[in-house]
Amino acid sequence: MQSAIVLGGGMIGVSAALHLRQRGWSVTLVDRREPGRETSYGNAGMIQAEAVRPYPMPRDLASLLKIATGRTNDVRYSLSSLHLHIEPLLRYWWHSAPKRHREAIDAWARLIAYATAEHDILIREAHADNLIRRAGYRALYRDAAALDLSIKAAEEDQHEFGVNFRVLSGSELAKAEPVLRDDLPGAIHWLDTWTVSDPGALVTAYAELFERLGGRIVLGDAQSLQQTAAGWSVNTDQGRIDAATAVVTLGPWSPDLLYKFGYRIPLVRKRGYHMHYSGGASLDLPLIDKAGGYAMGPMAKGIRITTGAELTSPDALATPVQLASAEASARELIDLGKRVEPDPWFGTRPCTPDMLPVLGRAPLHPGLWMNFGHGHQGFTLGPATGRLLAEMMSGETPAIDPTPYRPERF
Repeated sequence: MQSAIVLGGGMIGVSAALHLRQRGWSVTLVDRREPGRETSYGNAGMIQAEAVRPYPMPRDLASLLKIATGRTNDVRYSLSSLHLHIEPLLRYWWHSAPKRHREAIDAWARLIAYATAEHDILIREAHADNLIRRAGYRALYRDAAALDLSIKAAEEDQHEFGVNFRVLSGSELAKAEPVLRDDLPGAIHWLDTWTVSDPGALVTAYAELFERLGGRIVLGDAQSLQQTAAGWSVNTDQGRIDAATAVVTLGPWSPDLLYKFGYRIPLVRKRGYHMHYSGGASLDLPLIDKAGGYAMGPMAKGIRITTGAELTSPDALATPVQLASAEASARELIDLGKRVEPDPWFGTRPCTPDMLPVLGRAPLHPGLWMNFGHGHQGFTLGPATGRLLAEMMSGETPAIDPTPYRPERF
């Protein structure tokens, strides 16, 4: 029987472990915490079938000046930590040129096309349908001109990729979400996206399915990974574990581990925050406030607000600026109620400069595999890239060409 250690218990790691186990592998999933407690826990809770275009870095001067001067809530940065991001940001800027971004879109959209179908299989097998709503989300606009531009872009995506949406006028939006203020120009209702009432619980459900199928989950130190004569080993609370192969699915921490094996994989690490609110209005569907740079949606703990990107150091303390701005914007739209938690949660999105995940065999070490760098869509893409990885590791013909995601491109 083929054996593997999967390092990382988020959506990416759990999905990869599941797909390997379903193919008969002996699989041990190792993380420092229980599955689904890091970035997979804290996201906006959407499986985004419409997210066919990875986020490019703005290249126009007006947008860059807004970011530099703090006049947008989409992106914030810590000046004292900016030097940590210069090299990957410059590469990100280079890859965001129209021709190169177009290449990234083509490779990215091929993965997104499998997202909901692969989740659907696992949701049913994990008996997790109670966590899922298949009704989409709404992107609302405060400016009519911005709405018109976004409608044109949505029409292009519908024509090219087949994504489905509906345009809501201001009055239609007010009817669909009566708790919103009634003077907004309208929204785009993206119809194919699925929403999750508790993202961490969905990862847990997949992990429990993995265990029912005979997989093993242990707490351990991923940084202890070592190459051995027979393959790979890692130290855990149950002692040393050995396997013929190891899979690195540690999200933003993946490059730190791989560095000691000689790999230099750049990441733009985008921190995001969330907070829950209760006692106020109840939303029907999640909303993305394009002008405010945040998402909010109904969750098990209340309405969750999720922020955009903050560029800071990995060990920096939480900064309240982005969340405070998002909260103030949201309170202009609905009665949020009170904060549920005393402090915001925060986690880090692992974004590669070319906007594509790192997926495939390590070029210099037999039996070492990588699967990370999914940017804002790790929760969406976990089952799809987990399947692709398992197909490659098992010697099957991959469902799609994995060449654009190969680790050796860095």
